[in-house]
Amino acid sequence: MKRMLNLIGRNAPLFVQDIFERNEKLGEIISSSSFIVLGGAGSIGQAVTKEIFKRNPKKLHVVDISENNLVELVRDIRSSFGYIDGDFKTFALDIGSVEYDAFIRSDGEYDYILNLSALKHVRSEKDPFTLMRMVDVNIFNTEKTMLQAVRNGAKKYFCVSTDKAANPVNMMGASKRIMEMFLMRRSSDISISTARFANVAFSDGSLLHGFNRRLEKRQPIVAPNDIKRYFVTPQESGELCLMSCIFGENRDIFFPKLSEQLHLITFAEIAENYLRQRGFEPYLCADEQEARALVHTIPEKGQWPCLFTASDTTGEKDFEEFYTGDEILDMERFTNLGVIKAAAEFDDTLLNHFADSVSQMKLDGLWHKEQLVDLFHTMLPGFAHKETGKYLDGKM
Repeated sequence: MKRMLNLIGRNAPLFVQDIFERNEKLGEIISSSSFIVLGGAGSIGQAVTKEIFKRNPKKLHVVDISENNLVELVRDIRSSFGYIDGDFKTFALDIGSVEYDAFIRSDGEYDYILNLSALKHVRSEKDPFTLMRMVDVNIFNTEKTMLQAVRNGAKKYFCVSTDKAANPVNMMGASKRIMEMFLMRRSSDISISTARFANVAFSDGSLLHGFNRRLEKRQPIVAPNDIKRYFVTPQESGELCLMSCIFGENRDIFFPKLSEQLHLITFAEIAENYLRQRGFEPYLCADEQEARALVHTIPEKGQWPCLFTASDTTGEKDFEEFYTGDEILDMERFTNLGVIKAAAEFDDTLLNHFADSVSQMKLDGLWHKEQLVDLFHTMLPGFAHKETGKYLDGKM
């Protein structure tokens, strides 16, 4: 933990005081409750699952589309925590499938539903087909599982959002903002809460996670040098989601209290910290060709080739924010957790128009990215989508 905190420019974990003050209550609630974690084998889902497991729940079921990640999750939990008296099972299921629906009909009684499934990459908006899957996973699977939770009498529905939902500039952030609108509509039927938070350091598929792969494969380190981001550790992401799920009031959106002065850091700075932790001095290259060539020679000299450039790809936000100027905040309830007190505001006609429009595109059997972008603009009039025609898949 300390090594990771040093990499992201911090010297202490965020939520120690908040967890300490409420740990007894957390234990009481969790040990007497049943849980299902959807998308539980991803980086955040695994972190949440561990936080629940170690407090001995009555029932803990974990669903994820990735069979391999579920296997690793079970091995990790057994190796770290052992066993619990409650019912702990994993299921390799697609939440959007009929198999999942049958599973919920057979054993769908849970006190708490935590939905961590998401398409989280900005690069997923590069084509209309992956973008449609993002809409399905981030929005319609949420709506579907919320309705199932209502029918089955669940106490609470938690769904993870993102800081990129605040004044979104990319389709991923906008999809999560629209998801929040669907959440607000269902908040009259079931208590819901969510969380917006920063990049999860070294989460699966992240740029920082890629640093590990680059060293393993003896490849150059590449990072933007002009984009600053907030970071939380995987454990902090799990703690944040659990605190919102258990202690969030209806419609609360939790976020970490991070300051621009203390906690913003560029990917290039993290890359330099990362390499020095591993005994290498960063060597700045002029282009990809030089970086690929030097990786065969300079590591033996204690150097590692790096390419740090300005970002020019679609959907990159210049800065990060957890809330907008017109959202009401509660900054007093917790030490290092802020809370957005969201209102039950939604346009039912607009939400139905969104669902009907997407259904029609699917019935037509073919759609274009521009159709989805236009629909998102209808839902979010202030949506500042940045389309540069360049995507991360076109870079090293």
